[in-house]
Amino acid sequence: MLADTQAAFDSVAANYDGPRGNNLLIQRMRERTWRTIERRVSPPAQLLDLGCGTGIDALHFANLGYGVLATDWSPQMVARAAARGHAHATLTGHSRLEAICAGAHELERLEGAPGGRFDAAYSNFGPLNCIPDLRAVSGECARLLKPGGLLIFTIIGRLCPWELGYYLLQGRIERARVRFERRMTAVNLNRHQVWTRYYTPREFYRCFAGEFELLEHRALSLFLPPPYLIDFYQRAPRRNRALAWLDDHLGGLPLLRGAGDHFLMVLRRRASPEPA
Repeated sequence: MLADTQAAFDSVAANYDGPRGNNLLIQRMRERTWRTIERRVSPPAQLLDLGCGTGIDALHFANLGYGVLATDWSPQMVARAAARGHAHATLTGHSRLEAICAGAHELERLEGAPGGRFDAAYSNFGPLNCIPDLRAVSGECARLLKPGGLLIFTIIGRLCPWELGYYLLQGRIERARVRFERRMTAVNLNRHQVWTRYYTPREFYRCFAGEFELLEHRALSLFLPPPYLIDFYQRAPRRNRALAWLDDHLGGLPLLRGAGDHFLMVLRRRASPEPA
């Protein structure tokens, strides 16, 4: 499964900064994550990027004065991120962005330090959905983070009303049911397969609860459509402004924050692990 997923993202790395991986809806969710990280952690904090893709997030934080170690399971994605890091260092004279090929399932390869190395780790747009054992990720993140360090993740959610309605209206019942699978399931990407598991916020947090406490979570793209419906989104700017307002003001409410295309979650490393 991991090899399939790696090959799929390698195959799209060359054009992933375009509409497939960085359209207006993705940019909007990305900026929400940026604001959350910037509000919680100040430069020159050290950040660990899990599933960095082509390095858009990592470069943003490097430009703000953070130190970033960007990691990804896809060598082609890492090559793009590393090129961004090199260009940044050449332009500024500061080497704040390093990119290495390492999946979130192999964080034991990263060197830690007594008391932890990073102030926070983040993961944007669901790389952790592709990891079979999130409890192992939790343990490694606790090792790598300083006491009180933060995890700030966006995860592909189980309940996306837009997706459910979109596929049901087309009569594609099996596709509409994909997010409700309780195990890793294959979805198509550029004639390859990405193995993914979808979560509710409660299910996801359960994997991290031993080492981390939950600080906040909210829905992303609950009222707005998911990024693959970008054509629908672009047809009605006035409607979209209203939907964006609803996302911003209602997406964090208790009865709504468990739905949406993604959810954003902020966790803090516990002073000592909770007993099993």
